[in-house]
Amino acid sequence: MLKRSTKIASAVIGLVTLVEAAAFSGTYLFHTRHYVSTDNAKVDGDAIEINAPRTGTLLSWSLTTGSTVSANEVVGRIEEIGSGGQPQRVIKAPRAGTIAATNVVPGQYVTAGTKLATAYDSVYVTARVAEEDIEGVREGSLVDITADAYPGRPLLGQVLDIQAATAGQFTIYPAAGTDPRNPQKIEQYVPVRIALLNTNGVVISPGMNVDVAIRRS
Repeated sequence: MLKRSTKIASAVIGLVTLVEAAAFSGTYLFHTRHYVSTDNAKVDGDAIEINAPRTGTLLSWSLTTGSTVSANEVVGRIEEIGSGGQPQRVIKAPRAGTIAATNVVPGQYVTAGTKLATAYDSVYVTARVAEEDIEGVREGSLVDITADAYPGRPLLGQVLDIQAATAGQFTIYPAAGTDPRNPQKIEQYVPVRIALLNTNGVVISPGMNVDVAIRRS
């Protein structure tokens, strides 16, 4: 026979567990009712490559990660090798953008066409939403975003566009341990492009992993 105190303790533990489970279920239902969420999302952008116009030694280089450039801005100079007078050639940014990565330093020898830096003229989030959830997403909907690199700095976005959904597909190659006579459905995802409205003062770069919660309209 269990002691009375043991029975009371067990009952209390059971009650606390039920309360916690109910609270979790309530929070989950509230969230799914008001948001379409996915962690299958990354910061993306339209890349601009800045390449070496000639083979030679990099005399100067002004770009750093996070710096901005304008179209045709001079960002460096190369002393061309192989010419009699070894003339200097300027390096220009082809379009305006924000530098995401630089690959060189002054004094470095580079060959014509070498990628010196990568910039982006627009940065956005591409979220892959499960096909069965896409009906809850609308263009113009606000989006709460959390970047893995900045867990305590919430970001705000807005849905720009939604790609057309594709029909579910089936594969004839079932996973190990499943009945080979039953084709397995492949999970389908619809890419959703999200503009960044407020980055909360942090630098958001393409390739970052993010979680998104799209507010249902």
